[in-house]
Amino acid sequence: MPQLAARTVSFLALPLLVAGVGALVVPAVSAAAARSGSPGPASSFTSIGVLSGVAATSGSNAWAVGTAGSKTLIVHWNGRAWKRVSSPTPTGGGFLEAVVATSARNAWAVGQASAGGKTLIVHWNGRAWKRVPSPTPAEGGFLEAVAATSPRNAWAVGTTLTGGTAGGLIEHWNGTTWKQVPSPVSEGFSGVAATSATNAWAVGFDPSSGGKTLILRWNGTVWKRVPSPAGVLVGVAATSADSAWAVGGTGSSPDSLILRWNGTAWKRVPSPTPAGGAVLHAVAATSAGSVWAVSDTGGLKTLIEEWNGHTWKRASSPTPTGSAQLLGVAATSPSNAWAVGGTDSGTTVILHWNGQTWK
Repeated sequence: MPQLAARTVSFLALPLLVAGVGALVVPAVSAAAARSGSPGPASSFTSIGVLSGVAATSGSNAWAVGTAGSKTLIVHWNGRAWKRVSSPTPTGGGFLEAVVATSARNAWAVGQASAGGKTLIVHWNGRAWKRVPSPTPAEGGFLEAVAATSPRNAWAVGTTLTGGTAGGLIEHWNGTTWKQVPSPVSEGFSGVAATSATNAWAVGFDPSSGGKTLILRWNGTVWKRVPSPAGVLVGVAATSADSAWAVGGTGSSPDSLILRWNGTAWKRVPSPTPAGGAVLHAVAATSAGSVWAVSDTGGLKTLIEEWNGHTWKRASSPTPTGSAQLLGVAATSPSNAWAVGGTDSGTTVILHWNGQTWK
């Protein structure tokens, strides 16, 4: 699989095209439009490339990952400014899709090494990011999402290609090594979330079932499929064993799709869809009454939706000059959240929620 600075190379592009939604097109990187440094407010950061994932543990510790050209891109928020940090790039290039952090000394980022189509997992130990050995199926594979609950429990999910057909890939960190775990389905995954060693979710899309969403649950022993409505799921977030959210799009218009787990079943919840449709790319939750989902309005304007405990409503969000997409979101409290993505001119986007507005 050739490396591209976009989710269009990932599993997401495959199901969305099948579903008739269209691929999640991230703007191509343009060197002519590149900027670097930290212009404007301290919370801003602009660089060549695209950011596809973000994670935060507090108001003074956040990570965002992606790619810049053929190199991995990792930036860090220290409470005052975003700064790029050194990140390992495999020989031949690589990209990062997602990041998770459990503390200031423990974080994971996942993606793919371009040469040979190997999975890519890097770890932050409090001092530096280093590549960690990770299993790759014989056909090659790439990782879309990562979740962790402690230094001894983390999950990474994605896709492997078998004879040109996407297959599911699940890997687990036990505190010592990453190992591949059997999946009960052959389809690939685009999102993962976990709240404990005995509760985790993986989501995606199952074209073989007539276009139904794909949701698996980890019960501490095995992954099992859970019934879910039709559509395509891209991201998932959970706050407890009885509360979780999954987002994506329907296979038609497309309308935004938001599902809620109430401890018993997954059910669709009404959500706003802008004119032209929208596929929601990511979701973050801090409590039952505070949840964010992000995307774009057909590749033009940033799109942020908020759950206030009763309904989903669109929130006002700035869009840089031109057009932009948001691909990742993270939150630590009702007054601290981050959303990241890229612009049509090939530069990164970082937005911050301060409890009142997105800036």
